[in-house]
Amino acid sequence: MSKLYVSKLANIIDHTIIKSDATQIEIAQACQDAVQYGFSAVFVNPCRVKYAATLLHGTSIKVGVPIGFPTGANTTSTKVFEAQEGLMNGAEEFDMVLNIGAFKDGNYAFVRNDIEMVINAISGKICKVIIETQLLTEWEIKKACLLAKEAGAHLVKSNTGLFGGSATIKDIETMRGVVGNETGVKASGGIKTLQDALLLLQAGATRLGCSKSVDIIKEYEIISK
Repeated sequence: MSKLYVSKLANIIDHTIIKSDATQIEIAQACQDAVQYGFSAVFVNPCRVKYAATLLHGTSIKVGVPIGFPTGANTTSTKVFEAQEGLMNGAEEFDMVLNIGAFKDGNYAFVRNDIEMVINAISGKICKVIIETQLLTEWEIKKACLLAKEAGAHLVKSNTGLFGGSATIKDIETMRGVVGNETGVKASGGIKTLQDALLLLQAGATRLGCSKSVDIIKEYEIISK
């Protein structure tokens, strides 16, 4: 494997540091790693967006921010405010959590509007919708992906990774089968090794959300020598 392949893998990774105790030093290191390895984006908590945007200014690395994180149970107006504030502070990608309770209620019109309102608030920037697959049946995964696609989401995302949910090959294949080639699929949660990453990409993921991004790329570099 060549350095070209290493670069391509890095370029579809969202390097994620959204743990609650993440320090400014750790955010700076994550941004430095993203520049060094060429990750697609660095995802940080809302209060760190402006800082990360300052550090990444002038690079090709985007700043990402979670919306309605981690439960998705915020009001729509709160999610819209979060998105607008993130945009103002320099975020270019937004990963919003589906309102899973409303979805379980069968209130699909509300769920779709929730997504649409956030998309409308971010002026054409990339929006991914987290469906939290471990809480859903296969039918519900398909329905959630369809709603997100109809609402205009750019990608559907498997998990937050905070509630024991991990991206699985079956879930990613299911998601890809619903959204087709027009919408991206982001695998997130439990991606710790190169093998994890490659299997999920083979299943249909087009983006990976990882906190172990550097370890995965270093593993890739070793076997590509």
